[in-house]
This record gives sequence, structure tokens and C-alpha cells, in this order.
Amino acid sequence: MIYEMTVQLRVPDIKKGQEWYETLLHRPPDFIPHEGFAEWELVPGCWLQVAEGSPSVHSGPIRLGVEDICKERERLTSLLGTEHFEIHAREEVPVKWGTFRDPWGNGIGLFQYHDKSEMMRRIDMLRNEV
Repeated sequence: MIYEMTVQLRVPDIKKGQEWYETLLHRPPDFIPHEGFAEWELVPGCWLQVAEGSPSVHSGPIRLGVEDICKERERLTSLLGTEHFEIHAREEVPVKWGTFRDPWGNGIGLFQYHDKSEMMRRIDMLRNEV
């Protein structure tokens, strides 16, 4: 049985990396166990670790669900200088999505459900599990 997961991304400078990810995630880390390492619990049992080290070539993307992908793209372009990434959609896929890279080459993606009621159902499910 799998009950939790972590995803680790590496950055060459943990201070700059932590600041960048704090802006991306709208908050400071939940846990800093030691120097060179920061962790955010994105949803219950799902952790993003940012560690000081050499980024993996072509890592990711780790995809994050957002309420409004266009609004979030503009926020990230403005605050973090991310590339103005294209937003994709396909009729048979329940979400629209876009992918960009952090300053160290790690792949980050955002997605948004077309059906807001599906998004709210998933949010309610998470709230009930906490």
C-alpha cells in the first residue's frame, strides 16, 4: 500500500531556490530538516522537496492543480520571470495545462479542470480527509 509520496527537485543555490519556490507556492516551507533542504506538503501526504545540488537534466514536470491557469501564468511571469508558456487543451482531456521551467531547468506544470464542479469535488475530498 502506498500512503505518501515525495518529489525532489534540485537547485544549485538553496537560498535562491527556496525563495523562488516560496513565491511559486505562496508560502514558506513546512519543514527544513537541515541545511540545503526545504519541504512543502502540497496536499496531505504529498511533499515537494527542494534540495541543494545539481539539477537533473530534463526532470519533471511536476504538475500542480490551480483554479485559474491563465491568472497563475500571469502571476508567475510577473513575479518570477517565468516564460509565457502556452496553455494546451484537448477535447478528450478534462484539464487544460501548460509547462515551464524553473531557473535551474526543472520542469513545472500547471493544470486546471474545465469543469469547476470537478475541481471543487476534489478539493472537498481533500478537506474531508484532513
